[in-house]
Amino acid sequence: MSERKPAAVVLGGSLAGLLAARALASTGARVTLVERDALPAGPEPRKGLPQARHVHQLWSGGARALEELLPGAIGRLRAVGVNRVAMTTEMVALSPYGWYRRWAESAFMLPASRDLLDSVVRRLVLADGEIELVERAEAVGLAGTAAAVTGARVRTHDGVARTLGADLVVDATGRGSRAPHWLAELGLPAPERREVDSGLVYASRLFRAPEQARDGFPVVNIEPDPRGAGTGRGGVLMPLEDGKWMVTLFGGRHDDVPSTEAEFTRYAAERLRHPLIGRLLTQAEPLTGVAVTRTTANRRHFYERMPAWPENFTVLGDAVCALNPVYGHGMAVSARSALALRDVTGRHGLGSPGLSRQVQRAVGRTVRAAWDLAIGADVFYPGATENGPTLRDRVLSAYVGRLLRTATGNGRIARRVTDVTALERGAEVLLAPSVVLAAVVGPLLPPLGAPPLTAEERKAAGIL
Repeated sequence: MSERKPAAVVLGGSLAGLLAARALASTGARVTLVERDALPAGPEPRKGLPQARHVHQLWSGGARALEELLPGAIGRLRAVGVNRVAMTTEMVALSPYGWYRRWAESAFMLPASRDLLDSVVRRLVLADGEIELVERAEAVGLAGTAAAVTGARVRTHDGVARTLGADLVVDATGRGSRAPHWLAELGLPAPERREVDSGLVYASRLFRAPEQARDGFPVVNIEPDPRGAGTGRGGVLMPLEDGKWMVTLFGGRHDDVPSTEAEFTRYAAERLRHPLIGRLLTQAEPLTGVAVTRTTANRRHFYERMPAWPENFTVLGDAVCALNPVYGHGMAVSARSALALRDVTGRHGLGSPGLSRQVQRAVGRTVRAAWDLAIGADVFYPGATENGPTLRDRVLSAYVGRLLRTATGNGRIARRVTDVTALERGAEVLLAPSVVLAAVVGPLLPPLGAPPLTAEERKAAGIL
């Protein structure tokens, strides 16, 4: 007789859920992936992923985790037209402290439309015969006790309720996760939670790039300055596959972010800290209307700190730590968390005592740097928190600000900051004595007076 394979249920079929399913299948588990939507066959929009209409990028720390979970994934993405953008060589960015220079590459990013990225990952994951997809089914609770979860309760689209038994249940249902409620139903206390809501509003639109600017054009990023200029106004122009530009503009609670096509380019040209994106858009062809979202708060549940945690249950992705999309960390954190799930489960085995607690702690470590980077800026927006920035927030932000100012004129520090931003290295590298000394000294080169576009890039975009 053959041994029974351990069973896992993953709730949520977006990127975090797909990669969690892959992670568990690679350890020998039989996985059931439960998704509320009917998933499209190709790179098409779906109801449960409205944020797909805005800029997305996979930082290299997440891309390397993706490749480890799904060997060949980066090659597949490149084959369907996803660019590889060297940081900061192929980026033109205005920080609150001035223009960054285009230093030699350290990290990289993979900018892609979210529908395309999910489609490639979904196809690779579901090719595994040990992963069964259950579509149009909603998770409604957990089965078991406060000591141990035994499965997930789901309701299918036709109203039929059933319980899926499992040796491990993974909640990857995103920002709308009901995990705190489900744990309360089992008799467990509420987790510690923190929310930092900058109030930023996003407006995005897809364009066809000018013909000469469809190959190798840099990312353009006009960052907001919440303390200096006192506003959240900013924007990102992200070259995508097939010669397209995704442009996301944003602003604070009182910044009148554009919601109509007529307002979009005017906002980019007149309301940001520099008109570069607006100038570029005058030569581009609009392909879509304007998509707006206000779901941008940073929210973290500190499940790893709970005094009691049930066996056989874990939470990852946005269900643990939902981040302001402006920093582009959500997908990378999900990939790194899924890799942590695979590694911890592979070492100890599904169903081993204390596994879920160890996984949850490992997931908590993967989100720490991205969380600190996000709230270090967002906490200073008016009304972001009930009581304002903490002392830790102020000290951390002051030091990071010194580093960012130094990075405008010091390539070594720029690469260190970029490595941390890309989740290639932990934030502890920014506390090395040589980095602290550089922050004290400040930039080694004078500030740039204009965006560092090449003559060829200016000509290609029609802004000579």
